[in-house]
Amino acid sequence: MLLLPHFIILWILSDKTYLELYRNSSAGGLSVCLRILLVFLYIVTLCLLHIMPCMSRKEGRTLPFRIRIMYGGRRILKFCFWGIFAQFFIYLLKLPAYVAADESWPLVMIVDGIFMFFHFCLLVLNGYVRILCTCRSLGVWKRILLAFFLWIPVFHLLPARYLMKRAYEEYDAERCRFENRLSRPVGACATRYPLILLHGIGFRDLRYFNYWGRIPKELVRNGAVVYYGHQEAWGTIEENAGIIRGKIEEILREAHCEKVNIIAHSKGGLDARYMIRAMHMEDKVASLTTISTPHKGSELLNILNKLPDGIYRSVSSLFDWTYARFGDSNPDCYHASKQLSPDFCMEFNRKYPDSPKVYYQSYASCVKHTLGDGLLSIPNLLMFLAGASRNDGLVTTESAKWGNFRKTFVSAGRRGISHGDMIDLKREDYKGFDVVEAYVEIVAELKGMGF
Repeated sequence: MLLLPHFIILWILSDKTYLELYRNSSAGGLSVCLRILLVFLYIVTLCLLHIMPCMSRKEGRTLPFRIRIMYGGRRILKFCFWGIFAQFFIYLLKLPAYVAADESWPLVMIVDGIFMFFHFCLLVLNGYVRILCTCRSLGVWKRILLAFFLWIPVFHLLPARYLMKRAYEEYDAERCRFENRLSRPVGACATRYPLILLHGIGFRDLRYFNYWGRIPKELVRNGAVVYYGHQEAWGTIEENAGIIRGKIEEILREAHCEKVNIIAHSKGGLDARYMIRAMHMEDKVASLTTISTPHKGSELLNILNKLPDGIYRSVSSLFDWTYARFGDSNPDCYHASKQLSPDFCMEFNRKYPDSPKVYYQSYASCVKHTLGDGLLSIPNLLMFLAGASRNDGLVTTESAKWGNFRKTFVSAGRRGISHGDMIDLKREDYKGFDVVEAYVEIVAELKGMGF
């Protein structure tokens, strides 16, 4: 594989070697046979390099096809780095000594160098495209920037190292996830009562874009029965609570069970708490797990409330008009967002205390710096300036604490875990944090507690 990029030199040597060893009429025939063998070896080797999955047979059967393609791209790039580095030593070995005394040697070297250049360029292109098309942890702007560097020879090797790193991190996360599946008992998430997932503000339970990313599929894989709340994106707490109550009653009839377990993200936790207490649904809810819910409000609303009321209502009306076309029957952005203010939540907590019949637990997350999540960098900065240092971009750690507070999720890297990361919004894996595994553990613990 390291010598075949010098196909031109090998082609010449295949003729000169036999001319020196044999001085008879059969030399030409032997030279032709050797050249045919050389061409065959080059084609076969080149095909193997371009299509190789570069995984063990066991991994090839267990990991998704996307991961196999991506990791194969990483191995191709890795081979290119070592292959290009090795070429300097191959030239120093002076393998084509037979041609060195020939006057045509400089021309041979130039042609061989051009051939070698395109040989590795095609391989780098293959590995580059594989990772760009399959690596989910790359954002849109990163893909555009990396695609630009792809067409700059030599310089494209610099971002190639970055691509190799991201590909390995994603492959390693998927491999660890698979190993965790093998180590878990069958039906680890098979809770006594079915799960109902409640989304936050500004989103809907869409058919082709799951709000919860890869999480529901993994929960079902481990035995969970999963339903969705289907509340409105910009519905008020009272309106959404009514929708959730109807959905729970439907689930109880369909699943022939007595209760449900609720896992709610963001404002969905407030919707659920209102439904349980104000609508007297405590006998039909076994547990409520809130993820990044602003139980004590969001300081971001204190900042937004400083805007002139006319501007706030105009922007809210624009959201209402847009989401009405996405399926909201009665969007009310103005009042739904105002219900996330600290003052409103303080009064809300006084009016609707927890029911002793329901088990309440909560989780939070935290970004480590303003640029941790580009989507929430501005809200995070605003909250930081307002004094809310530990937050996920929208909700502070203290505000997310409710009932039995379990933990604050953070990553091992410098990024941290944002509000959107807790629902696998970007479908990315972060060092030291696996959001899919986190939810599997949450549900497995609910099962262990008898829920």
